[in-house]
Amino acid sequence: MKKILLLTTGGTIASRPTEEGLVPGLDGGGMAARLYGLADNYSLTVRDLLSMDSSNIQPEEWQVIARAVYESRVDFDGIVITHGTDTMAYTASVLSFMLRGIEIPVVLTGSQLPIEHPLTDGLENLRTAFAMAAGGVGGVFVAFDRKVILGCRAVKTRTTGFDAFESVNWPLAAQISAAGMMLRPEALPAASGEPCILRDALCRDVFLIKLTPGLNPEIFDMLLSMHYRGVVIEAFGAGGLHFIRRDLIAKLHAAVQAGMAVVVCSQCLYERSDFSLYQAGQKALAEGVIQGYDMTTEAAVTKLMWSLGQTDDPEQVRALFARSLCGEVTVDKGI
Repeated sequence: MKKILLLTTGGTIASRPTEEGLVPGLDGGGMAARLYGLADNYSLTVRDLLSMDSSNIQPEEWQVIARAVYESRVDFDGIVITHGTDTMAYTASVLSFMLRGIEIPVVLTGSQLPIEHPLTDGLENLRTAFAMAAGGVGGVFVAFDRKVILGCRAVKTRTTGFDAFESVNWPLAAQISAAGMMLRPEALPAASGEPCILRDALCRDVFLIKLTPGLNPEIFDMLLSMHYRGVVIEAFGAGGLHFIRRDLIAKLHAAVQAGMAVVVCSQCLYERSDFSLYQAGQKALAEGVIQGYDMTTEAAVTKLMWSLGQTDDPEQVRALFARSLCGEVTVDKGI
């Protein structure tokens, strides 16, 4: 039997109704008692790590989770983490960077209805997660609605539907059908060739801006005065930023010159940004912004937080963004 560790962190799957709404209240033992034979094919160990709504899971909790996974990796064949859906994509992305090269599967899952609810999707999601965790493929994944998604490509796209997550700009890592679990080798993380080393240092001073027509460029002055070290901008289309009347380009120049790392990706969920296409994008590139290409926003934000946690050198940050570390960006001759 494969040895699987189940780490619980709270979320809807562990929630119970209260006068103030759903609150995580079911511990790992209670969850294990409701698996109804799902774990009979595995040697299962359950440990409570956190008990939180995932809206409250922040960089400090990411480090707790990463350290627990890293310390347990040699004792188990795979690790499943139950987690709230709201920030699961952020956690999966940042774990992909902090645990790069991990030799065993680390699979995050959760549910849209608590596991104690008679119509819960939690049992099916755990069934998929256990199967992936026992599959022997190293990396960080999200298992939901009979699909397995590479962790740094997962995005939550629905608030209540059971089909809550999509794999953006990347094929599914695996899918469940009548034929069983079918892995997609081309979608699995490439071996780094290096042993897994816990790199859990993070910079919390990273800001996300969704560009809107008429955005006041002085926001970058404010971010610099607040000592932010990095910003991710969701620009228009393939990478447009306005520079007439309200000159964002000049402010980006000042921010980069002051040592701030500026990553720009697209507001569009699918396909890639390309700053070489239009004048606005080429002006931004000339000022030193870093292209996000086809990364998800979650991956861009967490990669910047992680990169700035590893180095203070802007050129090293730029070099990290020019590489695919765990499948988070499509690298080709354009990068």
